[in-house]
Amino acid sequence: MPVWAIAIVLIALILSAGLLTRLGSGGTLDPAYCALALFFSINLLICYWEACLFGRHANVEQRAPYWRERRAGGSSVAVEFLTARVPLGEALSTTLWADVWAMYSVYDRSYVDRGSWGFNVDTANFVVTTVPSVLLLATYSDPFLPAMVAGVIGVALFWQWLYATSVYVASIFIAGSHTHLSRRELYLFVLAPNLPWLASAVLGMYVSVRLIVDGSYAILGV
Repeated sequence: MPVWAIAIVLIALILSAGLLTRLGSGGTLDPAYCALALFFSINLLICYWEACLFGRHANVEQRAPYWRERRAGGSSVAVEFLTARVPLGEALSTTLWADVWAMYSVYDRSYVDRGSWGFNVDTANFVVTTVPSVLLLATYSDPFLPAMVAGVIGVALFWQWLYATSVYVASIFIAGSHTHLSRRELYLFVLAPNLPWLASAVLGMYVSVRLIVDGSYAILGV
């Protein structure tokens, strides 16, 4: 199965758990709920990747030169990685998902440097956001926390995503990491992947504030 398909299947499994819980509890698939449920599902998969980044960093350092050579030879390394075929039994392989960072280091070299903002903010995302993401996905799907409590957790969580992602994007330009990229690579592989994080953080902040002010889950269609 291609790597891109494995990633989609894993996200779909997480998302399905939330959607089925929502429908099973008599809720509706409100657009704001669906958008945030999808965001949480993607983030939880990426949290796993980030655990691999930290735990398998030696693999990242070892494989990064290979991907640089592939790019220098004219290969679109992102397409090559995503279309590579992997046995389904290796869907959660830590080596596979460490390699995604080795590949991505072609576009942002900070992932081979343990002292960089990119490396540390992403590994911190795994530590800080995994549990709150599960908690909010669960309570958004079938409310069990008071709306104000969910709102307070959400404000803290989405604010840090807004802050951390903004600093990450800025750091690429401040450090000059963008200078070795073509305009297409900059937009497609650096800016575009981070825009959903910024947009979801803004939506999440709005929803969280409404949960606090309204004292109910009405903003999420409950």
